Amino acid sequence: MAVKIILNLIGNVALLLWGLHMVQSGIIRAFGAQIRKFLGKYLKNRFYSLIAGIGVTAFLQSSTAAAMMLSSFFASGMVELTPALAVMLGANIGTTLIVQLLAFDSSAAIPVLLAVGVYMFKKSKRTVLRDLGRVFTGLGLMLLSLHLLVTGFEPAQNSHVMRELMRNVTDEPLLNLVIGMVIAWTAHSGIAAVLLAMSLSASGLISPAAVIAFVLGANIGSAFNPVLESVSGDNPAQRRMPVGNLINRIVGSIIVFPFIGILADVFSYDSARIAADFHTVFNLFTAVLFFAVLPQFARLLEKMLPEKKQTADPSTPLYLDENALSLPSVALACAARETLRMGDIVQNMLTDGMTALMNGDRKVAAEVCRKDNAVDSLHEAIKHYIVSITRDRLEGDEGKRALEIMTFSINLEHIGDIIDKNLMELATKKIKNRLNFSEEGKGELETMYGIVLENLKVAFSVFMTGDRRLAQYLLNEKGRLRELETEASEKHLLRLREGIPESIETSSLHIDILRDLRRIHSHICAVAYPPLETES
Repeated sequence: MAVKIILNLIGNVALLLWGLHMVQSGIIRAFGAQIRKFLGKYLKNRFYSLIAGIGVTAFLQSSTAAAMMLSSFFASGMVELTPALAVMLGANIGTTLIVQLLAFDSSAAIPVLLAVGVYMFKKSKRTVLRDLGRVFTGLGLMLLSLHLLVTGFEPAQNSHVMRELMRNVTDEPLLNLVIGMVIAWTAHSGIAAVLLAMSLSASGLISPAAVIAFVLGANIGSAFNPVLESVSGDNPAQRRMPVGNLINRIVGSIIVFPFIGILADVFSYDSARIAADFHTVFNLFTAVLFFAVLPQFARLLEKMLPEKKQTADPSTPLYLDENALSLPSVALACAARETLRMGDIVQNMLTDGMTALMNGDRKVAAEVCRKDNAVDSLHEAIKHYIVSITRDRLEGDEGKRALEIMTFSINLEHIGDIIDKNLMELATKKIKNRLNFSEEGKGELETMYGIVLENLKVAFSVFMTGDRRLAQYLLNEKGRLRELETEASEKHLLRLREGIPESIETSSLHIDILRDLRRIHSHICAVAYPPLETES
């Protein structure tokens, strides 16, 4: 009897986890891009971040998924630590809303959700509707698993072995806390652990005190996984947010644990709702406890986990997280951040290339060529990463974003090649023949270089934000640079007719540099087309 009950327990928990996975993956597939934009828009201060965390987690049905999305923003420097910690406080509250909803008897909705979900998934041709079908099916499976958990424990109430086992477990609050922690950590879901505690409590197998200890452990265990996943990175600063969330859970549990007996009496009004109600109160308590001191807490974490200066090979990707591939919107954010890093190297190549050309520095020219090798390696890594994301057939906004990232990466790689194989070859020729530009010619080239460099920075902003106003500005700049090139070429020909020695010696160099700068600028401005096409 005991073996059968344990096997049923394992199977029903597995069904619960699979249903939860279907809901999360369906929502992220259908609305991942919109959620990412929502987070990027509202992570401005503590209050908005708290509300955003509640809303996104309630929608995703997982604080872990919300944390992974947030991690991409935090790791890329797009959000400060204080708002990031506030989002996690909100995410913890958001999980309680899900548990509260599932705590009500909704067994009548099970066949409806399963029927509608399967029909939408099998019959719908639109991707979004198929994903929503996945969500409804997952909800149905979650409710079914909870129903099976409660009914599956009924034989245990008449089993002397199971009742004796549960009695021994119930007598040790610390043991209950550890069990809840291990289950939440193993399942990668605090929600699943809390729902399991709710089922055990509803069946009368564990006492209210054991339920409260179990829920405390579930809250701690669910915060461990993001910390363990962040350990793989070599920058301690990227672990600040998950470590801060874990500290929040541990401190709250330490404060509450001595009062388990009193709390058990307070929450003993309904055995089926103890886990859900205490889970809500606990996370509200920890949110209130930490919200006011988040800036000070963030500074403490910054001292505990200082920023590590990057000394690694620049050709090695830093942000292409393989663990994020199951969440396309998160993975795309990782790819975008790595592409920006690639852009930083190209920007340095452009700046150093100007120095090599104008000042005749052979060492700088050689360093620029080495940086192009890093650009080529990063481009290959980004390309393969995007391909891995798109294996699941991305469509809609996520499909467009994947194409935008790939296209911008290709254009950056082409810019690097132009700087390396064209401009640095011209710089080497200039150095070898000891040539110098005329003052007028040097000024024209510096003006063109300055415009190209500034517009590369604008392109980075367009790439990350899709700002249509900046996109239109880039296209206008493309026409202006073409006019400047024509004007500079005409002035150069005029100096040749006047017989200025420097202009005669550097004539081919001057014209070739102008041509290459225009080509680089064309690749830069290509990022403007997707936002403007979306507008039309």
